[in-house]
Amino acid sequence: MSEKNADAPFAIGTFSYAGCPPFAGLVLNGQHVIAIESLRTLCAELGLFIPDASSTRALLENWSACLPALQTATNALNKCDTSSARRAASTCVDIASLKVHPPVASRQIFLCGANYFKHVVDIIVDLGPGKAPGTEGMNSEQLRVYAEELMRRRQREGAPYVFSKPISVLSGAYDPIVIPSSTAQPDWELELAVVISAPARHVRKEDAMRYVAGYTIANDLTNRDRVWTTGDMKAMGTDWITAKSSPGYLPVGPYIVPASVVGDPQSLHIELKLNGQTMQSESTQDMIFDVARQIEHLSSVVQLLPGDLICTGSPAGNGTHYNRFLRPGDIVEGTISGLGTMRTPVTSEGI
Repeated sequence: MSEKNADAPFAIGTFSYAGCPPFAGLVLNGQHVIAIESLRTLCAELGLFIPDASSTRALLENWSACLPALQTATNALNKCDTSSARRAASTCVDIASLKVHPPVASRQIFLCGANYFKHVVDIIVDLGPGKAPGTEGMNSEQLRVYAEELMRRRQREGAPYVFSKPISVLSGAYDPIVIPSSTAQPDWELELAVVISAPARHVRKEDAMRYVAGYTIANDLTNRDRVWTTGDMKAMGTDWITAKSSPGYLPVGPYIVPASVVGDPQSLHIELKLNGQTMQSESTQDMIFDVARQIEHLSSVVQLLPGDLICTGSPAGNGTHYNRFLRPGDIVEGTISGLGTMRTPVTSEGI
């Protein structure tokens, strides 16, 4: 297909203006937003129907119909060669003038832990010999060889390690991160987030990408000093509710870019900056379990629903690596190639 006739890129998100109710919006060039409802006349003229557009989740629940309609409308807006296209384009507003909400009101949020090869290997090496059975007396080089083989075997024979967060953790891509007073080690974990497009149960890996509507950015915030249970509950292991589920502990957005626009999710670059300094920088190719394998595994144990989020793991460079945790006044910027940038200031409860 020639560049002239190529589909124009677009995204969808949730926005509001001057305290008005949120609306689903079409995002053009990452800068301008048109309310989906404003596209009805244009779509009707093009012989397309947009189902209920009251929210992005409503769009995702009818994604097979909405995707071609939104793509065709975007192409028409890009050309702007009809009166309906010009009228719709005239309603376009700058994204900077809007409140940017989490792009979808997900019913379920799943997160894949320990899923970047280099990251997990570095953790095992940093912990030192003796922390894993059979590593006593190893030097750093031997420990790295052991850890790499362990991860390769996990990739071949194992399964993703997945947990969940409550929906109250969702916040927007520019909302402040509010650190609770109960933690001294709030940490960042930038991740590629997958948005599910259709009910999925017992999906095979080779079919998994058919259930992906698109992708967005997420920061799986974690209270490192609250991860492990203590006292008489120590044997229970991790406590993800206390460690990861504070209000607003999953900034997401700024919008959802369709899978058809993104292309291969395993060839994206993910980068987090803290006050302008790069802390995480990695390719999604480094995932131990790719997006398709995660969907296959998750759908074998739960029912996935349209609008669900799957956060696919975080690469090396968390605060634990630097012994530097989030503090009020920090600015966290997260970027994934083609998905935009989130920028979240850090504050604390009571400020």
